[in-house]
Amino acid sequence: MEIAGSDNQGREFKSAAEMWKEQLGDGDDSHKKVNWYRNGVGYWQEVDASVDGVLGGYGHVTEPDIKGSEVFLNSLLSDPLLNNGNSHRVALDCGSGIGRVTKNLLIRYFNEVDLLEPVPHFLEAAQQSLVFDGKIGADEHRATNFYCVPLQEFTPNSGRYDVIWVQWCIGHLTDDDFVSFFKRAKAGLKPGGYFIVKENTARNGFVLDKDDCSITRSDLYYKELFKKSGLHLYKIKDQRDFPKELFPVKMYALTTEVPKRSRLSRCKQHANRPSIIK
Repeated sequence: MEIAGSDNQGREFKSAAEMWKEQLGDGDDSHKKVNWYRNGVGYWQEVDASVDGVLGGYGHVTEPDIKGSEVFLNSLLSDPLLNNGNSHRVALDCGSGIGRVTKNLLIRYFNEVDLLEPVPHFLEAAQQSLVFDGKIGADEHRATNFYCVPLQEFTPNSGRYDVIWVQWCIGHLTDDDFVSFFKRAKAGLKPGGYFIVKENTARNGFVLDKDDCSITRSDLYYKELFKKSGLHLYKIKDQRDFPKELFPVKMYALTTEVPKRSRLSRCKQHANRPSIIK
């Protein structure tokens, strides 16, 4: 992909291919890819299982984050073009961390929510909060399954989910695994279901974070990978009311079939080197 970018140490790359070759080596150099994922999980294993921990010290953005996500989710759940009439709704929370999004949003709109998270102590904290404490988890709205599996290794059960929610985690996947994940995960959606991807975006190209082995992609970069994944962009919206020093955040609604209509909002321009929520 001919998209230039940089890393968090100031190194410039002429293309994503150049960057990935440096990070992953040649095709036969599989140990570099193993290390990419191992180091990424290792970074988070040293982080406190708290809201402030999983949000990189920006725990105070939870309120505007959930508010923005709820408005976006409601606009989709009420849309007759994507409403399959199913009264029992199920969601998958990818990169669920300590269950922040599930607890504050998804479990209020879905009868069941499954959580997918590769960092064991994060998932344990989520299970403690959502199940063992008894504060959430009534029969009609409950956290059902807790999968301690990385995105690149996960395959959902066929036709289980109305929504697959992917927030602040897809940046840990290489381009090939990004595409592979969505191609596998498409089978997990019910007819009329959709992906919601909520992620940091770079103004141009990409920014590689060598500390946690993740990449912040531009809007154009994301759209290229969505296209390769066989997904169709149905709606896009900017997250509002975040601190200006953070990367801008976008929400994408994606379908497996060509949508009859789209509601794509224009995106504001921002600087390319802000802080980042991790």
